[in-house]
Amino acid sequence: MHASARFLGHPVHQMLVVFPLGLLATAVVFDVIHLVGGSQVMAAVSYWMIAAGLVGGALAAPFGLVDWLGIPKGTRARRIGAMHGIGNVVVLLLFALSFLLRDRDYAPGFGQMVWAFAGAAIALVTAWLGGELVDRLSVGVDEDAGVDAPSSLRKAGIAAGK
Repeated sequence: MHASARFLGHPVHQMLVVFPLGLLATAVVFDVIHLVGGSQVMAAVSYWMIAAGLVGGALAAPFGLVDWLGIPKGTRARRIGAMHGIGNVVVLLLFALSFLLRDRDYAPGFGQMVWAFAGAAIALVTAWLGGELVDRLSVGVDEDAGVDAPSSLRKAGIAAGK
């Protein structure tokens, strides 16, 4: 089945989700660098990456919900999609808590970082669930997909000659 929310023939949720995943994961890396070396710059970078990741997650979520609503009820894909979505809400809440508890100088204590670390650990699971939806269950994959499928732009009537 293909995703309900599409842009130029591709699922919007799959396009947007890379931003919060990358930003939030990298924020954790900068938190670790801050924890090891005490760099205030790394703490500030992590703080703003979490902010951007939260915005990105808030933008990606509605498109994921639209796609999830298009999955037939009573299917394994619907159950996995629910776990994926609910888990990602938990991820965003944990990172939001970490973000809100940080000092004005951006320096997180270990306690504030624990929330981000927990969010990152859960994100590994929810990302796997998203991969299960796409790679194993073909949610978001076009019905005519294949190694020699024509361009999605051609199918949308945008490619040259249409």
